[in-house]
Amino acid sequence: MMRAATAHLLKSSPVTRLEGRARLPGDKAISHRALMLGAVAVGETTIRGTREGPDMVATATALRQLGATLDHLGGGEWRIHGVGVGGFREPDDIVHLGDSGTSARMLAGLVASHDFTSFVTGGPYLQRRSMLRVIEPLSRMGARFIARSGGRLPLAITGPQTALPIEHRMSARSSQVKSAILMAALNTPGETTVIEPEPTRDHTELLMEGFGATLRRQRLDGGALAITVVGQPELKGRALVVPGDPSIGAFAVIAAALAKDSDVTIMNVGVNPLRTGLFETLREMGADLTFTNRRTMGGEPVADIRVKGGALRCVDVPASRAPTMIDEYPALAIAAACATGTSRMAGLADLREDGDKLALIAAGLAVNGVKAELGADYLHVHGMGAAVPGGGMVETGSDYYVAMAFLVLGMAARAPVTIDDAKAIDTSFPGFITMMNGLGARIGDV
Repeated sequence: MMRAATAHLLKSSPVTRLEGRARLPGDKAISHRALMLGAVAVGETTIRGTREGPDMVATATALRQLGATLDHLGGGEWRIHGVGVGGFREPDDIVHLGDSGTSARMLAGLVASHDFTSFVTGGPYLQRRSMLRVIEPLSRMGARFIARSGGRLPLAITGPQTALPIEHRMSARSSQVKSAILMAALNTPGETTVIEPEPTRDHTELLMEGFGATLRRQRLDGGALAITVVGQPELKGRALVVPGDPSIGAFAVIAAALAKDSDVTIMNVGVNPLRTGLFETLREMGADLTFTNRRTMGGEPVADIRVKGGALRCVDVPASRAPTMIDEYPALAIAAACATGTSRMAGLADLREDGDKLALIAAGLAVNGVKAELGADYLHVHGMGAAVPGGGMVETGSDYYVAMAFLVLGMAARAPVTIDDAKAIDTSFPGFITMMNGLGARIGDV
């Protein structure tokens, strides 16, 4: 395997017990959305508990280029003076979004309804990702796009004089595509409707309502959900707190569940029902999980999760659950490897895009002695209980979910597991190693 000279190798060694309390970083999905909506609200918005890191800096920098005032106060706290709906100005320079796919898709929606041209680019990873699923509905609203082949960045976006409201039926599960349309709908006269045959994260809708937008939800025949936004509202600045990211919490929860003598509490976890599929699945596997101190933060349900270690059994995860845990499948694959029996996961086609997480997971399991089969939209893992050999070097594909997952495997395997590069963790959640080692993990440089 070829590795860059600057690769940051990390090794995770076996442990028998994790103990203590950990606080998660802010939910990344909510953090980006909160900054964006604060930027198009009137007056001051204060946000606490956002995710830190380059992705958030990229979103904030782009919003400043569009005319909003954002002050980063440190420690996940921001103060924003918004420009109001429709108040963005044409950026003076190219908007560079680093490698943040969330920023690219949702900001495309925000600017697509404005009568000016924006030029958007990103880093090498982002430039490989297609924007076609966003370009198609936004084009129907009147925006014009010039992109590289396959709808890839760099991208030129020219908005219409007046955007057109549309009704768009989602052909694939994507909360980011849905959010891009809803963001564009804010500066579009009339009513714009997105129809979801299957549910996806509703953070955008909840935040919009919190800022004062008018939304309607209607359940259609056949079970699809129609979400309608009334255009051109006056959003008002507000104070909000971002809950902890359940996708990050997944790794600490699974690590604790696999170490037989563990007793760990993960604090401040967002438990929106559209994000808790992993926790439901772990309970089906026999994990000892308890939700305590339930409350609401920023319009989102939050709880502390207490986890005690013990043996896990295999599980069949239906495709219908995938939207509620799509980011957590790398972590679940580790739990399945350390369970008894064969676990079957379906509905994973989205993981084969943008770097093919599914192939990375299967390859990482294989080099650590765990058999798995994968297809176009499924993964089957043959669990080995407490007998996972470990000892492998895992290629992460610069994906921090995959990187963190295999560090968790190293805690439960018989021999340490090494990941080929931790730079993605350093970028997306630099506090991960400190958090896990604080609970008793043994993760360090090679």
